[in-house]
Amino acid sequence: MRLIVMGQQAFGKDVLAKLLETGTDEVVAVYCEPDRDGKPADPIKEFALEKGLPVLQPAHFMDQATIDQVAGFDADLMVMAFVNVFVPEAARDTPKLGSICFHPSLLPLHRGPSAVNWPIIMGSRKSGYSWFYPTDGLDEGDVLLQWECAIEPDDTVIDLYFKKIYPSAVASVLEVCDLFRAGNPPHIHQDEALASYERRCTRKHTRIDWNKPVGQVYDLIRGANPAPGAWTTVESVEVSVFDAERHSGDGVSARVVALSDEGVTVQCIGGRILLKRVRPAGGDKQAASVWAASAGIKVGDNLGA
Repeated sequence: MRLIVMGQQAFGKDVLAKLLETGTDEVVAVYCEPDRDGKPADPIKEFALEKGLPVLQPAHFMDQATIDQVAGFDADLMVMAFVNVFVPEAARDTPKLGSICFHPSLLPLHRGPSAVNWPIIMGSRKSGYSWFYPTDGLDEGDVLLQWECAIEPDDTVIDLYFKKIYPSAVASVLEVCDLFRAGNPPHIHQDEALASYERRCTRKHTRIDWNKPVGQVYDLIRGANPAPGAWTTVESVEVSVFDAERHSGDGVSARVVALSDEGVTVQCIGGRILLKRVRPAGGDKQAASVWAASAGIKVGDNLGA
């Protein structure tokens, strides 16, 4: 088949590399976002140019000239791997078999741009990814295939996405192409009654409330690690929290109950959180014990006030 690959960053690059590795299909063009001033070139762009592939970077797909350009490649399928630019139906439908898009959740759950963070933050015990037929609605099209994995009690975004979803998703693009090549690829309707949508997870969503149950606090820290980072305050000075552990123990919520070489232990409702790695405002990531010593943290101090 003749393929257009649309994507960005490492995931787009690795999907492209996987397709080129087999040589089964012909990649006729690569689309990615426009270059940004002062930023390095997108990895998928650099890789595609190394391979001698045409690279196109339109700011949008709303004008007829851009749509005609897509159609001019006479592609059979457009593979959309990690795409932030809206691609309207007129452009999506130019390949003979249409377009297929990747999303890192089990659709219709967790539609939206932070689909890896929110399942962890919400305490879900499973996630995965979907390849779906994009429509003009956000992540709303029929599903081609899905892959499911467990979210373990201590998994962070790094564990869930980079160690589980990412490698499987890159490999799965070959299965995606095989399904189209075989004819009559599956169309699994998304049940709108089960659909959920969450906005982009930002720092305004990740402030820690130490007066909540320990499980909710721990899920927030895990689901924001490494980005955007959960955070709290000490006497109005912000500090971001990354690596942490959940422990048992009772006491007054939001209070520092122990200091050690391992880190800073803070009381929540029904348990405690050991802060192991943090980033103080204006500083670098560091061991929580180092931060506590430099910031003068003491047992009995309150966080988040």
